[in-house]
Amino acid sequence: MEIMKKLLLIKTLLVAAGLPLLAGCIVERQPRRVVVVQQPPPSGEVIVENPGAPPPPLADVQPPAPDPTFVWIGGYYDYGPRGWVWIGGHWDRPHPGARWMAGHWERRGRGSVWIGAGWR
Repeated sequence: MEIMKKLLLIKTLLVAAGLPLLAGCIVERQPRRVVVVQQPPPSGEVIVENPGAPPPPLADVQPPAPDPTFVWIGGYYDYGPRGWVWIGGHWDRPHPGARWMAGHWERRGRGSVWIGAGWR
């Protein structure tokens, strides 16, 4: 009789363990993912129509240089898709064979193009 109880217990455990296998796999549908990649304007140019002069410069605090070879680039206004944006001053390592050029307007055809500041 004891053997019959053990066999019944083993069969019950095997059935209980096998039930999840009979359920199969449940596949949840994932929401659709959309990735948007925005390309920057070519060579930092932003074409605008008469944006007006930038606001007065903000005060920049010049911290000590991180290294004697670094140069201080003062803060300046840059022009972008949302208008004038203040770029705070910072220390930068000079680029060999290049010099820092401030942002400026350049005539192109019947309009002007904002050329952002950078090493050139």
